[in-house]
Amino acid sequence: QVRLVESGGGLVQAGGSLRLSCKASGMILSVFSPDTIGWYRQAPGKDRELVATITGRSTTNYHDSVKGRFTISKDNTRRTVNLQMNSMKPEDTAVYYCYATTSQLWGQGTQVTVSP
Repeated sequence: QVRLVESGGGLVQAGGSLRLSCKASGMILSVFSPDTIGWYRQAPGKDRELVATITGRSTTNYHDSVKGRFTISKDNTRRTVNLQMNSMKPEDTAVYYCYATTSQLWGQGTQVTVSP
C-alpha cells in the first residue's frame, strides 16, 4: 500500500529551524521520480494553503510568505521530499501535509508550532 508519511514537526522558538520529511512508502521510483510533490499547511480556522512544490525536474515554487526562508528538496533514492524551514515565525504554526500530485495522495500531517 502506498502512503505518504510526514515527520520532523515539533515546537520551536521564533527564529529557529525545523526540517520536515515526507517519505513515499511503497511508491516505485518510476512514479515518485517524475511526480510533483508539495508541502501544504493548515492553521486553525484557516484554509489549507500551498507552501512549496518540487517537480520531477526539481523546479521549485514557494508561497511568497516563505520565500528565502524555506527550501524544498527531493531525494529520489530515499523516496523522500524534505522541507527545511529557517527563520521561523509564529505565523508558520500549522499542521503541515505533503501531497503527491500523480497519486493524489495526502499524508497524515505533522504539527509545527512556533512560539514567540
